[in-house]
Amino acid sequence: MTAKHLVWGACLLVPGLLVGCGGGDSNSGGEDSSSAAKPTSGGGGAAPYAALQTVAQERGLTPDDLVAAAKTFQPSGRHDDYLMFASDGHGGQMLVIGVPSMRILRVIGVFTPEPWQGWGYGAGQDVLDEGKINGKDITWGDTHHPALSETAGDYDGQFCFINDKANARLAVIDLRDFETKQIVKNPLSLSDHGGAMVTPNTDYIIEGGQYGHPLGWDYAPMEEYVSKYRGMVTLWKFDRDSGRIDQSKSFALELPPYWQDLFDAGKLVSDGWIFGNSFNTELAADGGESGTPPYEAGASQRDNDYMHVINLRKAEALYRAGKAEIIKGFPVLSIQTLVDEGVLYFVPEPKSPHGVDVSPDGAYMVVSGKLDPHVTVYSFDKIQKTIAAKNWEPDQFGVPVLDFDSCVEAQIEVGLGPLHTQFDNQGYAYTSLFLEPAVARWTMGGPLGAKNPEPDWTLVGKVPVQYNVGHICAAEGDTVSPDGKYLVSMNKWAIDRFTPVGPLVPQNFQLVDIADTGDTMKVIYDMPVGMGEPHYAQMIKADKLKPWKVYPEVGWSPETQSVRLDAAQKGKERVERNGTTVDVYMTAVRSHFTPEYVEAVEGDHIRWHITNIERAYDATHGFAVPAYNINLSLEPGEAQVIEFVADRSGTYPFYCSEFCSALHLEMMGYFLVKPAE
Repeated sequence: MTAKHLVWGACLLVPGLLVGCGGGDSNSGGEDSSSAAKPTSGGGGAAPYAALQTVAQERGLTPDDLVAAAKTFQPSGRHDDYLMFASDGHGGQMLVIGVPSMRILRVIGVFTPEPWQGWGYGAGQDVLDEGKINGKDITWGDTHHPALSETAGDYDGQFCFINDKANARLAVIDLRDFETKQIVKNPLSLSDHGGAMVTPNTDYIIEGGQYGHPLGWDYAPMEEYVSKYRGMVTLWKFDRDSGRIDQSKSFALELPPYWQDLFDAGKLVSDGWIFGNSFNTELAADGGESGTPPYEAGASQRDNDYMHVINLRKAEALYRAGKAEIIKGFPVLSIQTLVDEGVLYFVPEPKSPHGVDVSPDGAYMVVSGKLDPHVTVYSFDKIQKTIAAKNWEPDQFGVPVLDFDSCVEAQIEVGLGPLHTQFDNQGYAYTSLFLEPAVARWTMGGPLGAKNPEPDWTLVGKVPVQYNVGHICAAEGDTVSPDGKYLVSMNKWAIDRFTPVGPLVPQNFQLVDIADTGDTMKVIYDMPVGMGEPHYAQMIKADKLKPWKVYPEVGWSPETQSVRLDAAQKGKERVERNGTTVDVYMTAVRSHFTPEYVEAVEGDHIRWHITNIERAYDATHGFAVPAYNINLSLEPGEAQVIEFVADRSGTYPFYCSEFCSALHLEMMGYFLVKPAE
């Protein structure tokens, strides 16, 4: 590294020091070197420049390093332009990450107890109980695909949804307070990798299954795989006014026992349709135990799998007309009905695909086969014409398989192991390449294509990432109006990127600058994620979100988004006994609880009503009771009611578990439980 490089990098970063910095050269990070000679406003003299040059020399930083730092650094008090909602994988939660800073701003408790927020330790227990399976507590989840609510195909910042692949559950998060409000358990399935995407106005949340099994997961031997095992996709009706899924207006579609994967909703010209992919059209069923190939090979023998093309409006009309049968108490439209009524079609796609992505204008569906170096682009218009011409052959379940050549618009060779595609506002598409590993940029056709200078359907560049990228997330990249500017590569491996912390290596989110056109993409930040295995994310403009700073009224219940009638109130704190039931009405304010000690008798049923009566921003209090597994996070105005049995006598100091004031340690009390005798 030359002194010239250091000077160039330092000058770029320090306002007021560009005068006399001597320009740059063609290796200076792809920036316009002529700008280095232009004066800028500001001051500071030579001292900051010298200090920056010293730091760069000591740390061995290149000009590209300094530029990347300038693009991602957020000075104290400056907020990020975007928020990214990312799955937390095996942690069962949701991560909220600022972009471009790549700082974790929030962990949202979803399917798994989360102690800091008291999620499952006194708060949110009713919501977590909705996710029980046959009455059994499920204390982990595998969150995969978050989806932000949309209005007219654009993110609106109101709700976020996420699925639990391991247990086929779906959660609703209200973005006014970033808390989970509802969990629904799919009665048909135990596996739902394909959730949760939304239709353009969030009328439905789409939950695709994955591995075939009898609907309702009753026992059936593997010999009956073709006759008894099935796939499914569920359409959960969302009621925006209540902020809840309306299970009474939701329904599912029975599909052949291919292993369905991700689904995406059509938009604009393709609004009213949904598209999903599948693998294992080979119907490999018994693995390698009987001398047949193991699933890895058995499910990868054919050259093609099937993209599912579904007319949602027709399916909805059939459901409303009472054409569904009831399986496990849930309405299901059978394969035969879907075929007879022209709802379900297949199109051959490259084998072992892992995602179907609809272009911003809704005109194209992009599919990548993990074992094919191409992305295949299907035209919605051509699909409709092929359906109208009945240019198809049925599969063994009677589903029309459309002619491949009649539906395809283009195939672009992008590289090894293509997986997922995102879009920007300049007419480019981006596809993750798991095996290279890299992110490829290629040009789209149609209206957006006019914004880039290259020919349509052309690979124009790649950026290496570290390592084995799965999903990618572009700024508003799933909407009708993507932003461009940033893309995050969600890498499965990190290996040499971070300080070793044992055999378990963190995931790596790499922030990629895609603001420039052509092949000038750059990785500008590496973010270790040492929790779960994050899978997918969506990124929204921060100014679309309007979160509360305090709850609207004192006594507010986050679960119902209304004032609790049984909330403790200031001036009415008390302890009431009715037989063996004890109701405690307590308020919390800096720096004390009222009342400060509570007496009960061993065996009493305790109902503890506690309200944070603060109205100041960030005046959060905790409430922790040792030995009883209780911890609450009470934001300003929040009220909670926790119930438990005082099942052992003793003296239990309770305390505020959220540092709240200079006298935080004095904010405590005693829970005294007398022996039953």
